Amino acid sequence: MTPRDTTLFCLGNLSTPTISATPGSVIPWNESVKILCGGAPESYLYQLEILGNSTYTVVEKKWGFQKTAEFVIKHMDTNTAGRYQCRYRKQYSWSVHSDALELVVTGLYDKPSLSTNGYLVVMPGVNVSLRCSSAHISFNRFSLSKERRAVLSQHQNGGRWGDFILGPVNLSFSGIYTCYSWYSSSPYVWSAPSDALQLVVTDTTNQDYTTENLIRMGVAGLPLVVLLVILAENWLGRQVLPKEDQQELPELSCSRQKTQTEWTFGLTPRVTR
Repeated sequence: MTPRDTTLFCLGNLSTPTISATPGSVIPWNESVKILCGGAPESYLYQLEILGNSTYTVVEKKWGFQKTAEFVIKHMDTNTAGRYQCRYRKQYSWSVHSDALELVVTGLYDKPSLSTNGYLVVMPGVNVSLRCSSAHISFNRFSLSKERRAVLSQHQNGGRWGDFILGPVNLSFSGIYTCYSWYSSSPYVWSAPSDALQLVVTDTTNQDYTTENLIRMGVAGLPLVVLLVILAENWLGRQVLPKEDQQELPELSCSRQKTQTEWTFGLTPRVTR
């Protein structure tokens, strides 16, 4: 029996690595993206892999003790789009693989249109209906994206539109949405993004309560303000008298009548008889 080379990977008790993409997982054609693989501080090797049908291919390795490794794809195209995973090595053991990260390249087909038959400013708890439609080409997949991250995919056999229902919505549903069209045979190659729609979920009930409380506080403090104004005016009035009031003050005069001296205030001296 011919011996075969074997490699033993000891997983040990290493934590599962994390994987993410910035600025997002939906990348326009020829733009760059960073892939972050998070492991442990004592990790000295990180490995990024792209998944095929049943195998994986090593894309890049990062050496050095670090908690997070950064991999950069400088130009997104049909060859770099796909499913990625990563793992790290600590001492003599490899960690398990991270969850799969799906990177999509966009801009291969004309952009669809995104519309709604309802309102874009809504209350929490309602459902919002959005439609992504292609004017000229039939696609069998449509995807809705919120701020460059895929949200929902809609299966459509040979159609030119896909409908999406969001809800019941809450405040976290607020944001900018776009949609894409694509074929199921090329799941990581999408059209250009549609024009954006901004959805606003607002809790007007809480806002009404806040406004009402502010009004109540203002009304409660109004008498105090009026009292302070009255006291201030009264104090100022005591400090400075108007000129006309000063003219009405009695003049202090001194008069002598024979042997008696009298002090009078603007009065005719009395004569002692």
